[in-house]
Order: sequence, then C-alpha cells, then structure tokens
Amino acid sequence: MASTACFMIVSRNDIPIYEAEVGSALKKEEAAHQHQFILHAALDIVQDLAWTTSAMFLKAIDRFNDLVVSVYVTAGHILHNF
Repeated sequence: MASTACFMIVSRNDIPIYEAEVGSALKKEEAAHQHQFILHAALDIVQDLAWTTSAMFLKAIDRFNDLVVSVYVTAGHILHNF
C-alpha cells in the first residue's frame, strides 16, 4: 500500500511558506490541490483551538476521507500541518 504525507508550514496570516510531499505514492496534480483545500478548511479549526489550549501539538483536528490533519503550533502561531 502506498502512502504519502503532505508537510506544510503556514504563516500566522494563513499564507503557505513551505510545502513538501513525503512518501511513496505517485504524486498527482489533483492531490496537491486537494491538500491545499484540506489545509485551508482545517485552518479555521486550528485558529479556534490554538487560543483555547496550551498544547503545541493538536492531534487529528480534521479528517477528509482517509486523510488526517494534525498540527504543531509554534509560540508565534506559525502552523506546521500534516
């Protein structure tokens, strides 16, 4: 079974700073668009959770089909999404 992960760093203004595909699945152009769609949909959840918890790792905040969004929030509120 092929698996892949998308690693993104997003600024506090919701601007993607860095993006990398990690894994063995074949990269499709539509997958890149899907990852960005899922990221932006999950950012609303992250913004609400980041101010209500002191945890830096927010595990499984959102799901889409078999994809799971987990987030690391830095002290400066820069987001690291998986």
